[in-house]
Amino acid sequence: MTETTLHKKKLEGKLAIVTGGASGIGEATAHLFAKHGARMVVIADIQEELGHQVANSIGLNHSTYIRCDVTDEEQVKAMVEWTVKNYGQLDIMFSNARIFSRLNQTVLNLDLLALDHLFAINVRGMAVCVKHAARAMVEGHVRGSTVCTASVAANQGSTKNTDYFMSKHAVLGLVRSASRQLGEHGIRVNCISSSVIATPMACSVSGMDAEQVEKACEPHASLKGVVLKVGHVACAVLFLASDDSGFLNGHNVVVDGGWVD
Repeated sequence: MTETTLHKKKLEGKLAIVTGGASGIGEATAHLFAKHGARMVVIADIQEELGHQVANSIGLNHSTYIRCDVTDEEQVKAMVEWTVKNYGQLDIMFSNARIFSRLNQTVLNLDLLALDHLFAINVRGMAVCVKHAARAMVEGHVRGSTVCTASVAANQGSTKNTDYFMSKHAVLGLVRSASRQLGEHGIRVNCISSSVIATPMACSVSGMDAEQVEKACEPHASLKGVVLKVGHVACAVLFLASDDSGFLNGHNVVVDGGWVD
């Protein structure tokens, strides 16, 4: 492998949308996409101030912010259409907007209003983003890549946070179905599943600071001496978005350091 190959920009000239791109995994991925040559990264989020900050830090020649609430299908549709109209085509959709369960949700005390709110973002919002990205790719004859944020929760159960675990199982089902349906158009759909990362959202929900979150998660990883950071997940998303994973479809890439319950 030559040095040129090693340092090749993986997304040269590509157009990408990152939902939930104003912080955490989305922010890190947006920066990495731009670093790897994406000609434009659209930051879609409801956090306006943070969204503008991310776009400005990347550089407005290569990034822009658009407010989009993924629970509103019309906003998602308009965001995708605006992107295609202004930049020509959509190559990559990183459907990353999601929330955590804030309640100790068990089956016996399941709060269905809270479940509905969480599902509106984590499941319905994810499906809407995949739907409209796929339509734009099919209409534009683009062999695109869609990556969804799932979780290690998609492969296991829990004694609490039932609604969150349910939602991540649904994301995995969406990816497995969409990949089979869209593969005939040359569109790949995959997902990324990480264990807990000390993002601002995770810290807010847990009531712990980043160091405390990382310390609490450390015993669960069989891989020692490494702390999971947003950059690890962003690199895995880049792999799935790029031609490096050109024959991966319907795949769930797990980034958990060998998570052991």
